[in-house]
Amino acid sequence: MDVIVDKGERILAAAARLIVRNGLQCSMAAIAEEANVATGSLYNYFKSKEELVVGVYLRVSAEMTARIMTEPDPSLTSAEQFRLYIERYIDFIWEDADRARLFDYLDNNPLISMDDAKTVFGPFFLHGVAMVEAAQAEGVVRAGTPTMVMSFVRGAIRNTLKRRRQTDAKLTAADRQLVANMCWSAIAA
Repeated sequence: MDVIVDKGERILAAAARLIVRNGLQCSMAAIAEEANVATGSLYNYFKSKEELVVGVYLRVSAEMTARIMTEPDPSLTSAEQFRLYIERYIDFIWEDADRARLFDYLDNNPLISMDDAKTVFGPFFLHGVAMVEAAQAEGVVRAGTPTMVMSFVRGAIRNTLKRRRQTDAKLTAADRQLVANMCWSAIAA
């Protein structure tokens, strides 16, 4: 297990673990104990539980942005770029079961307002919308609201991989490609 030196990061990691285990019922003292910091020290980093929860969302958003969002590659068609996005999203969700459970919990039990969510995930959200719009303009993705198309793809991936994890089976290269192909087939024009 990696040792996280930065106290703020340790606190966020501890909060994420406890939110997955216990929901938002976990106390700030329990989070501090899980992070191995004094409760007073926790409040030096996060003034309230609400601020800490926003920090957890920001952490997930930063990880998603770093791993999944890329600059458009002019050497690739919008269909190729979208397919790469699907594959990166599959990898992101599959590679860390705890992060996937946290993301699933946060998605199903929103702990922040829609306005805060738009702020936290705004760049990631807008990147997906732009990708769908470009693919629709080329005629390779079916017509429809870009947000709905992206929500479908991401939700299909998360739910499929969640079910796969429940079987304790590995995600083989063939399985990964099957999920990617099913997602693409569902949205292709």
